[in-house]
Amino acid sequence: AVKCSPGGPNDYIYVIVQPPGWAKIAELIGRPELADDPEWATPEARLNKLDKMFQMIEEWTTQHDKWAIMDILNAVNVPCGPILSTKELLEDESLAKTGAVVEVEHPQRGAFKTVGCPIRLSDSPVEVYTSPALGEHNAEILQDIGIDPSELDALKEAGVI
Repeated sequence: AVKCSPGGPNDYIYVIVQPPGWAKIAELIGRPELADDPEWATPEARLNKLDKMFQMIEEWTTQHDKWAIMDILNAVNVPCGPILSTKELLEDESLAKTGAVVEVEHPQRGAFKTVGCPIRLSDSPVEVYTSPALGEHNAEILQDIGIDPSELDALKEAGVI
C-alpha cells in the first residue's frame, strides 16, 4: 500500500501494478518514458526495483487523497483499493448491500453495526446475531448438566450463579 494525502493512519491505497497498466501508471506519475525503458518496461525488469517503483508511485499518490487516486486509477483500468478505517467500513454502502457489514439488535446496547459473513453461498444463507448477554443461557446449561430447575433460584440467591 502507498501513502495518500493528507497522510493520516488510514490514508493508504493498494495499487496493483500489472503489465497492461504499467504505461498508464508511468504516465500518471509523470514518468511516461518508463513505459518503454527496458529497465522498467516488464515485470521482470521491475522486480529488483519494487521499492523504487512504489516510491515513485507514492510520490504521486501523496499529492491526492485515496478517493481521488481510486477515481483516477479506475478510469484507466488500474486495479486499486483504498485502506478503510473502521468508520469508513461501517459506512460503506456497498459493504452493507453485500452483507459484509450488517446491523444487529442487542437487548441492552440497541442496534449496532458489525462484520457480517464474508462468504456467500447460494444454498447456505447466513444470519448474523448479537452475542448473548452474560449468563443468558445459564439455566439451560445447568439443566443440561443435571441441575434441577427448582434448585436454580436457590443457587441464584446464594450467589453461586
